[in-house]
Amino acid sequence: MDILKLDYILASLIYSLLGVAVFWVAFIIIDKITPYDLWKNLVEERNQALATVVGAMCLGIAIIVASAIH
Repeated sequence: MDILKLDYILASLIYSLLGVAVFWVAFIIIDKITPYDLWKNLVEERNQALATVVGAMCLGIAIIVASAIH
């Protein structure tokens, strides 16, 4: 039962929520920087090329956030 310490679980939850918040803020900033609406192009127009680029961008931001938290 050494692995299931409450402080480790609480720290993991806090860092997870912090990582998701930083990731979401970064996505919003990048959405504002681009000259067109990313969400509209992804959802309504179903732009596959843009979805691939945004997916790669999301993975990059997630790796950076995970490295910073680790």
